[in-house]
Amino acid sequence: MTDALQIPRPEAGGQFLVAALYHFASFGRFADFRQPLQQMCDDNQVKGTLLLAHEGINGTIAGPEEGIKAVLAFLRAQPEFTNLEHKESWASSMPFLRMKARLKKEIVTMGVEDIDPNRIVGTYVAPKDWNALISDPETLVIDTRNDYETAIGMFRGAVDPNTKSFRDFPGWVKNNADLAAKPKIAMYCTGGIRCEKATAFMKEQGFDEVYHLKGGILKYLEEMPEEESLWDGACFVFDDRVSVTHGLKEGEHTLCHACRQPLTPQDLLSPHHEHGVSCIRCHETRTEEDRLRYRQRQRQMELAKTRGERHLGS
Repeated sequence: MTDALQIPRPEAGGQFLVAALYHFASFGRFADFRQPLQQMCDDNQVKGTLLLAHEGINGTIAGPEEGIKAVLAFLRAQPEFTNLEHKESWASSMPFLRMKARLKKEIVTMGVEDIDPNRIVGTYVAPKDWNALISDPETLVIDTRNDYETAIGMFRGAVDPNTKSFRDFPGWVKNNADLAAKPKIAMYCTGGIRCEKATAFMKEQGFDEVYHLKGGILKYLEEMPEEESLWDGACFVFDDRVSVTHGLKEGEHTLCHACRQPLTPQDLLSPHHEHGVSCIRCHETRTEEDRLRYRQRQRQMELAKTRGERHLGS
């Protein structure tokens, strides 16, 4: 089973299919599964990161179309992941340096014990129905992502918790008693996985009508016509594309290699921006020793590029 639609390839050559996926399941053998999964990805020239834990799988991978299909088929052949869904988009160049299948305590880290989306979770809302829900004056809309993600795009009228980490979200909820002022709570995140735990947490905190966007922002940008959209800006993604926009087209953002914050084309014009060394957001927080180290790294990256190689520190 898959909820992925056929997203048109970009016009530029060298296209790579990107698959974002997650699935909550009781997965006691996750440690033994790491090496076969790593080998399957390596054999099919697939790169990215897949996290494995007792609660399931989460990650994003990219590669040739047939390679991605082979890995997805391998995953769905596992009894725990028969109903795995994924979202597809395209990248004009390989957005990952390497393939990492990693073992984790949680596939998305909230840090709250006994949160199980298979036991309790919010109500899923399809992208086509999302606009009506968040336009309802009885609905409070909450963005569950972190501040560097919300900085470049959000749904109109959404509340930004300004969290640095998803671990901060439960504390933010407990410190904001006014969240109960409206009867409905609608939550969203990049691909849907954070909302699985966030809505489960909200339900356990006593909130009754809790909804979340099925497939996350990515599915909304894939399916919703831009002229009908209530999304403003771009969506941060955790690969070298940095951001995507409506139709899942690659955005204009780049990444500061010093602080890992997304930068707009306007940010690059700042006198505090030095490629690979500092940006308008981190210039004041870095020492001269830091900048010297970053400059040395940047030189190594540029030398690797002249040799036709890709430096692993990029």
